Formats: sequence, C-alpha cells, structure tokens
Amino acid sequence: MKKQLQSLKRIGFTVGMTAALAASSLAQAEDKLKVGLMLPATGTFAALGTAITNGFKQYVAESGGKLGGREIEYFVVDDESDPAKATENANKLVKRDHVDVLVGTVHSGVALAMAKVAKESNTLFIVPNAGADELTGPLCSPNIFRTSFTNWQPGYAMGQVAAAKKAKNVVTLTWKYAAGLQSVDGFKEAFEKAGGKVVKEMTLPFPNVEFQAYLTEIASIKPDAVYVFFAGAGATKFVKDYVAAGLNKTIPLYAPGFLTDGTLEAMGDAGQGLLTTLHYADGIKNAKNDAFRLNYAKTYKSQPDVYAVQGYDAAQLLAAGLKAVNGDFSKRAEMVKAMEAAKIDSPRGAFTLSKAHNPVQDFYLRKSEGRDNKVLEISAKALADPARGCKM
Repeated sequence: MKKQLQSLKRIGFTVGMTAALAASSLAQAEDKLKVGLMLPATGTFAALGTAITNGFKQYVAESGGKLGGREIEYFVVDDESDPAKATENANKLVKRDHVDVLVGTVHSGVALAMAKVAKESNTLFIVPNAGADELTGPLCSPNIFRTSFTNWQPGYAMGQVAAAKKAKNVVTLTWKYAAGLQSVDGFKEAFEKAGGKVVKEMTLPFPNVEFQAYLTEIASIKPDAVYVFFAGAGATKFVKDYVAAGLNKTIPLYAPGFLTDGTLEAMGDAGQGLLTTLHYADGIKNAKNDAFRLNYAKTYKSQPDVYAVQGYDAAQLLAAGLKAVNGDFSKRAEMVKAMEAAKIDSPRGAFTLSKAHNPVQDFYLRKSEGRDNKVLEISAKALADPARGCKM
C-alpha cells in the first residue's frame, strides 16, 4: 500500500509538473513580444525611418497582428542619425525597456554602435537598412541579422555596369562616413577589376549639402562618369545641383539606388533618366510585390520604396524564427537556426542568407521614369557579400 501511495504521488507530481510547464509555455507564447524600433524620425533620414517602420508593421498586420503567435509591443526611439547618441539610445531599449528584439537603423555609424550593445547584451538584432560592411563582416555574430544589403553590394554591381558601358575614368563623391566610403570601395573594386580607373575620390562631411566646389572640380577633370553615394534630402539636393551645373549633359551620373528611392518626386525633372543599381525596383513583377505594393498604398496612402521592403522583410525574418519555435523566444538557438535557413519570399524576389547573415540577392539596373525606378535588367545575379573578417 505504501509503495502504491508513493507511486501515485510520483505520478501526480509528474502530471503536475507537466501541466505547469505547459501552462508556463502557453503563458510565454501569449505574452507580447517586445520589439525595439530604433530608427530616424527627424533629420535627413526621417522619411527612410518612417518607410521601414511602415513596412515592418504592414507584415505584422498581414499576419493578424502577431508573429509566431505572439502579439507585438513596440518601443520606439528616434536615433536622430547621430552616432554620438547611439549607445545611450540603444541601451534605453535594451536595459530600460527590456526589448526582446532590436530593429534598426539607417545610418551605418549608429548601427555599428547598436551592434556593440546587442553583442554585449546578447540581444537579437535585425538591421533593416544600414549597410556597414562590418555588421556581417568583422562584427558578425549569431544574434545579428540583416535584411537589406552591405554597402559593398550595390556599389560592386554598379562598378560592373559602368565598366560594361565603356567608362574608363571615373570620379567618386560621397559623404565621408561608413556607408559612402564602403559603397565607393565596392564600386572601385568591380570597376578597376574590369580595367577602369577611379581618378579622383572626393568626400564631404555628413550631412553637408554644399556641393558647388565639388561640381566645379568635376567639370575641370571631365571624367567619363561620376559615381556618388547620397540618400534622402541630400540626394535630392545633389541631383538638382548636378543638373543645374549642366554636368548631366556630358557626364553620366551613376549611383546605388538610394539616390533615387523615395526622392524622385522631390527631384522633379532633374531626377529623370538616372541609372542606379539596387536589390529592389518599382517594376519588379511577382505576386508578392504586387500584393505588397497594393496593401502598402491602401494603408499608408503612398507608394513603397526599398526601405519599406527592408522593414517588411525584417518582420518576415523574425516571423520565420518565431514560427519554428511556436513563439517560444526562450528557444533562441533553434530560432536562430531557423532564421539562418529561411528563404524569404520578398517583394524584391526571394532571397536567402549567407553564413554571415546577410542577404544573397539579385541586383537590378534601374532607370528613373516619372516617380518610378524601372527595371532594365539584372545587373548582378545572387550577389553575395564577401563578408571579409567574419569569424562566425
């Protein structure tokens, strides 16, 4: 009898523990997942931050307001595109708000500081724009993912295009910060590999938009083409100044697509006919892009751009991980493996991730017509960043 009672107690304890664990797992699945959005809401890149936020929230809305069965609670910080404030801002989300996932940002310098905070705290970090090569290079980590590009990728794709168009001597101009300098490096690598020569590399401080002295120097050098890296309001100002100086009549202007994404309306006639390379274009024909653009236009009363796509895909990637663990965020190792293996059905076209957690994706040669960046051709197929310095 005594043994039977002990056996019954053990059974009761086991059943009780199983029920408790199940209840705990269910409670965790029902808890809201805390997502920290650290993006620019003011300044040069404000519109980009808004588009990324819109895209992320659109995917969540399309998924019934949940990812992997978890409702999303947002915590928002305006990073002001200021690297000096980046560590403090990231710590507000990680240490004060205790977010589960950190999402950001546009400015590469700010993203590098965010990566340091994420690595130190082991916070899952998804980068929906900043292309700093280091993020999936020397700073690569199991908890850091990117759904956009490296600065090297679109620059490299355009270097191939410039060489194919028989340019021999090119001048480059960019803001002197990580994004611009690495973009120029990518362009230069491909262009000079094909026999071209970058004869002058010019830079100016971010976010300076006083371009006249540089335009005067370009006119005196008379290169076959100019390659630039600018985005947002700075891109609009540069293109207008370039056209006002008459340089567009004799010297083709090449750039990654950030020059014209989200800026064509503001550029007006000056922005027409520009050639850019990017992993997204308005005229991509696939079912996912058609539905994405329609839903975005209905929801936000505007047309989406590459930044919205990257925000949308950041949510898709997070969803892929959460789905694999039924929303149980404590199973981080399993979740990370699922994210690494995910094939994202993106409006840009399906892409996978490299071992360094960066998209392996097609790059398109686009031409600006009206308010659209229309596809001319695929300029680089399934282009993977070399991930130099990644030890993961």
